[in-house]
Amino acid sequence: MPENTNLSDDSAPGSTPAAAHPLRGGSPAPDDRFFRHIVDSMRNGVMAIRRDGTVAQMNDEAYRIFGLVRDAGDIGAPFTEVLRERPDASRALAGAFELSFLPNRAEFRLKGLDRVVGYTLSRVRDDGDEIVGAVMFFKDLTRVEQLEERERLRDRLASLGEMAAGIAHELKNPLAGIEVMAGLLRRQVSDSKDAQSLLADIISEAKLANAIVVEMLEFVRPIRLQVEQTELSAVLHQAVTLAETKAKRGDVVLTVNLPTDIPAIDGDEHQLCQVFTNLLTNAFEALDGHGTIDITASVGATDEDPAVVREGQSPTPIVIVDVSDSGPGVPDELTDRIFNPFFTTKPQGSGLGLPIVRKIVDAHDGRIDLNSCAGGGTRFRITLPISNSTGWFR
Repeated sequence: MPENTNLSDDSAPGSTPAAAHPLRGGSPAPDDRFFRHIVDSMRNGVMAIRRDGTVAQMNDEAYRIFGLVRDAGDIGAPFTEVLRERPDASRALAGAFELSFLPNRAEFRLKGLDRVVGYTLSRVRDDGDEIVGAVMFFKDLTRVEQLEERERLRDRLASLGEMAAGIAHELKNPLAGIEVMAGLLRRQVSDSKDAQSLLADIISEAKLANAIVVEMLEFVRPIRLQVEQTELSAVLHQAVTLAETKAKRGDVVLTVNLPTDIPAIDGDEHQLCQVFTNLLTNAFEALDGHGTIDITASVGATDEDPAVVREGQSPTPIVIVDVSDSGPGVPDELTDRIFNPFFTTKPQGSGLGLPIVRKIVDAHDGRIDLNSCAGGGTRFRITLPISNSTGWFR
């Protein structure tokens, strides 16, 4: 994208009068209306401002990406006011007049929307080389970033998987031996309470270590989906039963709200059951016997990038399942690490439960999102495609 964009000189024969130029204000002439139609039809966001900082043009895609509602008063208003809810975008646009060299490609994140936006800036000059405004061209890169991060994660797991699997196999045998020998020794010193207590601790720690090894093997092992028509209601109810065997439910009130029109999805029933079992187990442990858990589901469609969707292609139908609890929540500084392997806040945790959940969801070409803050409860949102007919499953 060139740094400078020229406008026709106002005095040139046949040119549009100055008042008609979008960056100079005034009522648009037919040629300028055509220009505006072009901008409005673009699949990228476009926002043009005049030299005084007022908005000259902003197309529908720009409003969509920024999550704003079009207002008739936006044109002619200061861009800082129009973008007051999106300070990151406002700072990037302000750089059009402040920076010595404009970025050919840069990115910023809309924190309120959790979107990644790639943009380029261009100064607008007239034929007299006077700067009359600036334009930001931008695109929602959230989906691209997610796909790239998924590929990076798969590459890292592929390289670590073989090594971790070898180590885990080597550890299982000695751990099993420790547990068996401690059990035999425990029988021989049945009259010593101190020895019994010590050996019980040894057996308990050996079992914990073995469980971690088993989870590590499960994490690094490639997932092979047994795809079939799967009823989410059956998956969720089975997950509730399994979670209650792994963690104490106590007085926790659990509500499952599934509309009757939720369709069956193409998925692996066993793997999906593990996803929701792990999430519910974590919720029970976080609530410590008191609080509420709500499971809700709805049908929707993917918010596809208009720049990559083929014409006539319908959005992919999806099922959205929310698992929410009223627990203590996750502190802001930990939310970015919660899916990292071996990261845990539990004294006896392996740190592999949520990474396994994410791996299974990724294998279904779905996504999992966390919405939580300290003291505000936690919500996991799982989004899964309904059908594999469009090539969602490999």
